[in-house]
Amino acid sequence: MKRILAGILAAAVIAGSAALTGCGGASSDKTTLKVYNWGDYIGEDVIKKFEDKFNINVVYDTFPTNEEMYVKLKAGGSDYDVAIPSDYMIKKMINEGMVNKINLNNIPNYKYIEEKFKNLSFDPKNEYSVPYMWGTVGIIYNKTMVKEPVNSWNILWDKKYDKQIFMLDSQRDSIAVALKKLGYSLNTKNKAELEKAKNELIKQKDIVQAYVGDEVKDKMIMGEGALAVVWSGDAVYMKNQNKDLEYAIPKEGSNLWFDSMVIPSTAKHQKEAEEFINFMCDTEIALKNTNYIGYSTPQTEVKKKLDPALLKDIAAYPSEEQMKGCEVFVDLDASIKDYDKIWTEITSR
Repeated sequence: MKRILAGILAAAVIAGSAALTGCGGASSDKTTLKVYNWGDYIGEDVIKKFEDKFNINVVYDTFPTNEEMYVKLKAGGSDYDVAIPSDYMIKKMINEGMVNKINLNNIPNYKYIEEKFKNLSFDPKNEYSVPYMWGTVGIIYNKTMVKEPVNSWNILWDKKYDKQIFMLDSQRDSIAVALKKLGYSLNTKNKAELEKAKNELIKQKDIVQAYVGDEVKDKMIMGEGALAVVWSGDAVYMKNQNKDLEYAIPKEGSNLWFDSMVIPSTAKHQKEAEEFINFMCDTEIALKNTNYIGYSTPQTEVKKKLDPALLKDIAAYPSEEQMKGCEVFVDLDASIKDYDKIWTEITSR
């Protein structure tokens, strides 16, 4: 879920950091911590700061989707010490014994995590995960092209915006849009409801310019589309780059998501992994991450340091009323095959 322009820069910085560490004659007795995260989802110099503070080398890899991360970890052969998946995937990994318990006594900065981000449904006893970022899925739109209120998913089916609409190239997110438009839960396993959602997306496809990932940010900033389904942190970034853009959470509800840090069961360095997680919860570091990637923080002290205008922005910190109807994705178990099937039918047309 993350941005592309700054991502290239971040990748270069992180790669540079790793290269410098490697070429700088790093001592062989240094611990190497392996971190697996979404693309462009960390402040530019945060890894370097951690390496310098703890005298630890970091190998930092990225993934584009929860599913790709899961497949890689499930297949074995990887030994990541820290990963940052989303809510429903964390639950799946807990159920399958793929993550270790975290000793919160080793995470003193956990005290800064806001209470409402603890005891969440995917980790009700706070045993396996520490919150990192959270947000919503909504519609970003160009106010010079869209003059009517944007308050419903229905607008993404309006033919007046022919070829000016971008949908996410993300199975669960795009199917969720259709399900919420129809008034269904975005976690439904009801085959009849899923069939209707599929038909809605097929009906819509002719007026969609493209199904996209991170590139949606450049396209909307450059005015290449009128409406796009996006993750909220990306919306904050886009709004900062183009003042004609605005973000809305449709009245039918949407997806409320949480990304949290976990320690995979294949980790070789539990102690250092907990040091890394605690480091990421430090106020200075969490502020760097929040300011850089644009997503919403669960860290209480960071929120006190943010621009008051940002705290009032629906894209970053929506109110409970604005999130009414939002749902958190849950693990669909065997029903994910139904989603796979209809997504294939949609994208193959």
